[in-house]
Amino acid sequence: MEAKRTTRPNQRSRDRSDQRENDGSRRGSRPGPRSLLSLRTTAGQTFLLHVVIVLLLVAAAVTALVVQAGEDSEREAERVSVAAAASFANAPGTAEALNARDPTAVLQPRAAAASDRAGVDFIVVIDTEGVRLTYPDPKQIGKKFVGTIEPALEGRTVVERAGGPLLPTGAGTAVQAVVPVTGADGSVVGLVSAGITVENVGDMVEWQLPIILATGAVALVLSTAGAALVSSRLRRQTHGMGPAEMTRMYEHHDAVLHAVREGVLITGAEGRVLLANDEARRLLDLPADAERRRVTDLGLNDEMARLLASDEPVTDAVRPTGDRLLAVNKRSAVPHGGQAGSVVTTLRDTTELANVTGRAEVARERLKLLYDAGVRMGTTLDVTRTAQELAEVSVPRFADAVTVELSDPVLRGEEPSGAGTGLRRTVLHGREGDYGLSPVGELIRLPPGGPGAAAAAGDRAVLEADLRTSDGWWAQDPGRRRLVLERGVHSLVMVPMRTREALLGVAHFWRAGASAPFEEEDTSFAEELTARAAVAIDNARRYTREHAMAVALQRSLLPRGTPEQNALEAAYRYLPARAGVGGDWFDVIPLSGARVALVVGDVVGHGLHAAATMGRLRTAVHNFSALDMPPDELLGHLDELVAHIDTSEAAAEEQDGQEITGATCLYAIYDPVSGRVTAATAGHPGPAVVHPAGNVTFPRLPVSPPLGLSAALPFETEELTLPEGSKLVLYTDGLIRDRNRYRDLDIGLEALRAALTGTDRTPEATCAAVIDAMLPAQPSDDIALLVARTHRLAPSDFAEWDVARDPAAVAPVRAACARQLADWGLADISFTTELILSELITNAIRYGGDPITVRLMRDRNLICEVSDGSSTSPRLRRARTTDEGGRGLFLVAQYAERWGTRYTLAGKVIWTEQSLHGGAAEPGDPADVLLDQWDDETL
Repeated sequence: MEAKRTTRPNQRSRDRSDQRENDGSRRGSRPGPRSLLSLRTTAGQTFLLHVVIVLLLVAAAVTALVVQAGEDSEREAERVSVAAAASFANAPGTAEALNARDPTAVLQPRAAAASDRAGVDFIVVIDTEGVRLTYPDPKQIGKKFVGTIEPALEGRTVVERAGGPLLPTGAGTAVQAVVPVTGADGSVVGLVSAGITVENVGDMVEWQLPIILATGAVALVLSTAGAALVSSRLRRQTHGMGPAEMTRMYEHHDAVLHAVREGVLITGAEGRVLLANDEARRLLDLPADAERRRVTDLGLNDEMARLLASDEPVTDAVRPTGDRLLAVNKRSAVPHGGQAGSVVTTLRDTTELANVTGRAEVARERLKLLYDAGVRMGTTLDVTRTAQELAEVSVPRFADAVTVELSDPVLRGEEPSGAGTGLRRTVLHGREGDYGLSPVGELIRLPPGGPGAAAAAGDRAVLEADLRTSDGWWAQDPGRRRLVLERGVHSLVMVPMRTREALLGVAHFWRAGASAPFEEEDTSFAEELTARAAVAIDNARRYTREHAMAVALQRSLLPRGTPEQNALEAAYRYLPARAGVGGDWFDVIPLSGARVALVVGDVVGHGLHAAATMGRLRTAVHNFSALDMPPDELLGHLDELVAHIDTSEAAAEEQDGQEITGATCLYAIYDPVSGRVTAATAGHPGPAVVHPAGNVTFPRLPVSPPLGLSAALPFETEELTLPEGSKLVLYTDGLIRDRNRYRDLDIGLEALRAALTGTDRTPEATCAAVIDAMLPAQPSDDIALLVARTHRLAPSDFAEWDVARDPAAVAPVRAACARQLADWGLADISFTTELILSELITNAIRYGGDPITVRLMRDRNLICEVSDGSSTSPRLRRARTTDEGGRGLFLVAQYAERWGTRYTLAGKVIWTEQSLHGGAAEPGDPADVLLDQWDDETL
């Protein structure tokens, strides 16, 4: 008898260690035959049923054997008797013996011998009258044959049960056959009857019955072994549970399966339904005879039918079925004891969950839209672009079209003027065109009482769910209302853009086509989205105003044009950065001796502070240039100035993070007489030279640190000689070091080389070509570009003389200068020029050193230069009454428009400039000029 289980199927799982111990004890025990074949187990009950069935089968087999043996014996007896009778009847001599005088004597021995040979009990010969001629018992010869002989007399064979006296073989049922004996003419001359007792041929039962009994015994043994194996396997599969426990488990399984609120569907290998609980039938609306039918024949939609018929695993796949949304999960049942190819599908109704999830998804999408709007809007600090970003982020995720109207002061960067009835359409962005709405740039009127005016006057959004029935909106835009409605626009939300209680504009969100109309809950989202855009637009407006002010300041500090001079033909471009003005500057400064200084620089930083510092540096360069300093000396003074500015800024109590940390500068001087360029750089990119043939080179200048680093290093100069017609190109690093396009300096320089390469282009055309090729879409730094084409002073326009250090040499040089002026057609200023040269040459001879040189140049002005080897510079002063000299330089200053001194490596040059058509002053008689130096009291 099997032991009673301590765990029931409906109990919760106990401690897992106990369960493992119980399972192990079951697997380790070996139950005996009595336990395996107990009638309380399923195997025992099956074994008992097998024993009963085997016994019944054995009994039925024996009965059938007996019946079959009897029938077979009787058929065998008939066959043997017919064969024996026919053989004797047709044997030679039988018919002749019947016609003999004593047939019995002839036929009796033959019949006895023939019956022995044929294995029959008797062979009886009968005449046509039915009298026995032979018989095993001689006493019965001559008597009437007991049996049917009429058919035999007609020539047929008769088979029947034997009658008459007892046979010699004993009692029993005999079968006899009566066969006619025919004569030579075919007539029946007698009859032969042969018979045999049935028991004599019925020995089949004796040898088949043991086989049947042995087979039954073997069947009982096999049944016992099979029952034992089945019992053992059932014990393993059921973990030792008995029929009662299995019954309870099935009842609980059935109760749980049909009570659970989740559909369970088990399908076979061919997609046939093996099991479906009540919830699955309800969810899928299955017919009552769904089991054993294919899932494709149950009237499900194609998508669900294909999903259920496939054997691929599915996890939480949501599929529509009727008016429900079902979450489908599929797993193979084979690893859990299911049939091969069977699949378990669970179905869960998620319709309500989908509705909640849909609302959550809408909220999530709107939060994501707000996040995207916060990331995208306001990055460019441009009012129009920010409004465009609001439209782009809203279409098509919230609306089909968006229009933004802003007031004109906001577009100009000014303070909004307050609520108004007219706004400028700034943005029109639609998913499928403009939908017939007013174009960008048009003034949108907001009539009083209309929804637009209500939105502009208030601080809440105005909803027009159905524009076809909105009289106020029709009045707002009567010219385009029909066209807009014909394009499918049907719903509108108008939201005011306000910051600090000031109205910036109004945003219109439109929906068209198959999009759902706006609802009340959409207005709060539109307000939030527009509020973020309003803050970004106001920031952009403020930046626009400040940027415009900074640009105006910077442009006021930059040159308005190039000065008049003949040495260079110059053109320039200045482009401020989009993110804010910087400190880039350039300059063209005429110098003495027809020379021209070219300057380009860059102050580190951006904003008003950088622009103001740039103005200070440009002014300083102008001042230093007026002193005719060489480039290296000028950059040295400029370096000290920048360092002083940095020190002052660092020491200030309020720095606001705008202290200047340095600047770069390139300073070059071009001499049209020699064609030489003397240049020095302080941390600035070197110039580019476009030769007359069109090729471009980048001369290498000595490397020097930027200005303001206080490196205490001297600046060095480099001299270049340029052919006439060459173009000297100066630029700032914003042109070649854009962070998006030219991250590498060499790449930027190669791009600049390609843009500059070419011949027969004016400086203006060169500037345009360079800007078109190099300007980035969003400049991150200021760009200054200066292109100057060089000219040479013609040899006929200047003359030069060496002067011996002898007062007597003054007169010949003065006479030569007078002749040169006459050749130039400047005789009217010859006297004044001679006076100036006489004084300058005399001073050079008296106070200067060798060599002394005089040079005249005819340019826009007449330039006189006297150079000597001394570095002592004359100084203009008013002579005292008792002074005998000191008044010559005063006369020079009076007759020349400009004069000055510049120093060279070999000494100094004193120069003057006079107008070609008369001096700056008309002093009259030189004696009068001299007398004017004394007053009346002195005289």
